[in-house]
Amino acid sequence: MNRADDIPILLYLAPLCMLFEAWQLVIAERYLGIKQIENGVDPRTRGPSEPVAFAWNAGILLYWVWMILMLIPASGRIQIVCMLAVSLISYSLRRNAPLKWILVILTLEGAIRIGMIISLIAEAWRRL
Repeated sequence: MNRADDIPILLYLAPLCMLFEAWQLVIAERYLGIKQIENGVDPRTRGPSEPVAFAWNAGILLYWVWMILMLIPASGRIQIVCMLAVSLISYSLRRNAPLKWILVILTLEGAIRIGMIISLIAEAWRRL
């Protein structure tokens, strides 16, 4: 039996999830960034176009499905639990935060999740 057989098939989607995280940070900066705050623009009145909003929401939904399914294999469970916990905690913080702090919370959340994905990829790489 090959050591690569121990790697869950869903883990091969990790680089795609990392790209989604980076894209999410770019979109968040565009709609919640410093320029928007300085101009006093409320992102709830000027949101993304419908295709971008659909892609963003679909990506978030697929990302959550991936994270939940990644809880099934034994490898990487700690990183996935951390990603889920960070997502839930930051969501509750963003709900109650003033507008200028939402981008900060989103950035920290994304950085932690990207770090956990890199940890998952490194763990799989060591198994090869």
